[in-house]
Amino acid sequence: MLISSYITPHSPILIPAIGKMNNLVLNKTTQSYQKIVDQLLKEKVETIIIISPHLNSPEKGWLINSAPEFKINFSNFGDFATKGQIDGDMILAHEIKESLKNNFDIQLSSEPGLDYGSAIPLQLLSPALKGVKIISLSQANSDRQSHFALGQALKNIIISQNKRIAVIASADLSHRLKRSSPGGYSSKGAKFDNKLIEYLNQPESANENIIQMDEKLVKDALECGLKSICILLGVLSDLEYEPKVLSYQTEIGVGYLTMAMNIIE
Repeated sequence: MLISSYITPHSPILIPAIGKMNNLVLNKTTQSYQKIVDQLLKEKVETIIIISPHLNSPEKGWLINSAPEFKINFSNFGDFATKGQIDGDMILAHEIKESLKNNFDIQLSSEPGLDYGSAIPLQLLSPALKGVKIISLSQANSDRQSHFALGQALKNIIISQNKRIAVIASADLSHRLKRSSPGGYSSKGAKFDNKLIEYLNQPESANENIIQMDEKLVKDALECGLKSICILLGVLSDLEYEPKVLSYQTEIGVGYLTMAMNIIE
């Protein structure tokens, strides 16, 4: 069953050993993660499906990382101290693959090293992950509509399960909010972020509005994770939920949105 769902950012700066003093700038985001930790513990979640824009997808279709055990480390960011280990939900991963294979091109991998789009949120949520299993799902080289459709099909599998499942879309918004931003400045950056947040706060029209967002606006914003969000919206389609922005920060020139999509029973 689907218990809860979230949108979370994956800035390396959120990891204290990487961000150091800069980590304090994102204090509101860190506090939002703690709220999700508290909710996951309260809800007794058993499996988390995390959708990451940084899990390398095949040339066609989607990839599910179904390793029996995942290792978290951030040596690529110069942090050799922060490490973690999480069990994978191999059984559910294979069931998802088999259930979707007739309509979607799904491949499985068993890579024990998590990509940073998955690893950063999971490390920040680690106080709630004892006994929790993980599935990491990639984006694909296809349009937003196909990601939404995948989410719809994934929803049918999730709601048929007896286990308690949460879905997380790992996503950073525009990388062009300031002159110091990684992608340089563009006025389209803030426009994209504002529109996306506005649409996400309107569940009755969010799916259509986000799927149909202007392609040039999306491209100019240099976002990272809109397709992850589209999969999540597909999972939530036809379900009643209440969106709640936990925080939105732009201080370092990238849009970091943390949002809960609370299921209404």
